[in-house]
Amino acid sequence: MSEMQFMLEYICREVTLMLMNDFGWDIGAALDALYGSDTFSKLENPDTGMYYQSPVYVYDILLEELRSGKME
Repeated sequence: MSEMQFMLEYICREVTLMLMNDFGWDIGAALDALYGSDTFSKLENPDTGMYYQSPVYVYDILLEELRSGKME
C-alpha cells in the first residue's frame, strides 16, 4: 500500500466517524457525504497534497462545503 493510500484511508475513516458523531448519521450517510464532496475529490488528487493534512483539517473543509450547500 502506498503512503498516499494509507493516509487517504486513515483520513476517510476519521472524517466518517466525525460526521457520524456530530450529525448522528449512519455510516452510509456519512460515507455518501464524504465521497460525494469536492473535498474528497481534492483529497484523492495527489497533486493537491491534501492527504498530508490532518483529519480535523479535512473535516473543517468538508463542513464548510456542507454548510455552503455546494454539494449536490
